[in-house]
Amino acid sequence: MQHNPIPTAVLAAALSACSLQPEVLNSERIKDRFGSYGIEIIQQDDNIRLSNLYSTHDGDQICRTYAIVKFVGSNFVDLTEVQNKIVDGASIGSTLKNDGWEIRKESIYVGTLNLPISARAISALMRLQPDVELAVHAYKLHIEKASFSVHYATIIETHHPEYLGTTELRDLYSVSTKTDADAINDIHQLVLRQSRD
Repeated sequence: MQHNPIPTAVLAAALSACSLQPEVLNSERIKDRFGSYGIEIIQQDDNIRLSNLYSTHDGDQICRTYAIVKFVGSNFVDLTEVQNKIVDGASIGSTLKNDGWEIRKESIYVGTLNLPISARAISALMRLQPDVELAVHAYKLHIEKASFSVHYATIIETHHPEYLGTTELRDLYSVSTKTDADAINDIHQLVLRQSRD
């Protein structure tokens, strides 16, 4: 039997620290990877928000994530102040984080979407030719503070191929249940429908 040179208490502390690592925000990852980050709200109402999360290169904005956000709302905690900032165009994750909320993503789907010629909005924002395969991540965004845990929104993110692919997404996020074909089709159709508008 081989003796483990790492004391049990040290190993337990290291594992605990790993499990408590805060969620890396998309905005933080884009800035780390490309050196800049910005957000453009394409369309928004009380229920849905479409946004372009971009990096800037030689004055040109390149969409790194095209995000569709469906706000769920909450009857249990007052989010008016933080929600007003978000509605005014602030980044969702960083605004919630700055307000003291912990963020947890419950992944629903990680897969790909072939971007057809008709999906002009996304391909133009990403500076890509149509008929390209993009990685898609759909998840429920939960926020937690003190004794409150709230399903804040459901988000579908379509990523530029230079930013995130399915392999990296699967390394970052696990999907606990198999997504059925109808749900996958609904996710794809929602992205494509919004991209044509």
